[in-house]
Amino acid sequence: MVVALVVGSVSAASPATAQPQIQALPSPLRFVSNLDLECFRTSPYTPPAIPIVTKHLNPALSGLPTETVILGPREKLCVPVAKRGAEPTDDVIDFVRYVDLSCYRIQGINVNQPLTLRHLNPLFATSVLPKNVVITIPQHLCLPVIKNGVVPPPEVLRLVQYIDLKCYLAQPQTSLHKQVFLTHLNRVLAHLPGHFGDITFNRQLCVPVQKAVPTAPAPQPIPLDVLNIVRWIDIELYDLATPAIPPQTLFLRHINPALPNLPGETAVIQQAFQIGLPVAKNNFTPPPV
Repeated sequence: MVVALVVGSVSAASPATAQPQIQALPSPLRFVSNLDLECFRTSPYTPPAIPIVTKHLNPALSGLPTETVILGPREKLCVPVAKRGAEPTDDVIDFVRYVDLSCYRIQGINVNQPLTLRHLNPLFATSVLPKNVVITIPQHLCLPVIKNGVVPPPEVLRLVQYIDLKCYLAQPQTSLHKQVFLTHLNRVLAHLPGHFGDITFNRQLCVPVQKAVPTAPAPQPIPLDVLNIVRWIDIELYDLATPAIPPQTLFLRHINPALPNLPGETAVIQQAFQIGLPVAKNNFTPPPV
């Protein structure tokens, strides 16, 4: 009888002491290939003119120089979406839905770098042939933010806070001629209806960079398991024709630990005009594990 009482009390206590399960990072290939971003024009805003040192992370661009850029006006906000027929899988969606990037005009070196691009998203990976482009001048630096105070879970924040993309003008520009049906993944915008979008001309290639500020003693450290994902995030930006939505007022807060002093921002969005699709460069494909 005593034994039965002890077992019963332990069983009753177990749920109270159970620890929340921490989700493991997805593989680089599964994360990157499911990362589709819809980009909206934003209301005007210019941040403090902070110099930022950018260093390329992707192996295909390791020979490009490190350079310092100055943040200019914010011109777009890119938010995660799913394409019908290629929705993110369960092991990825909770990470992808928190990738929000606020993009600022920059200027920099003309790198004149030829690249071969291949689509990674399952919807286009087998139907769109690889193509050759040349990236030239940097036009935007896209920085990770949260919207309306909605903070990702710690294991998700640990990844998404390091997603910084430097967007270069890409040529030649040719139309993809694809129509997709898009739905929002981030819960702040989940009330917006799904919609069709016509994908036309490619405009930019956005590539991962490591950031630092000139006054810092060393570049921003990135945990190795996070770096193994972030360094493979290459996003090709295309023009997108979509219907307008009712104006959405959002409060943005920067989450990259290298930029703790950037102030919060208010952004009003109403018209999406670009879509970002994941690609691989020069056959450097993200690792499957």
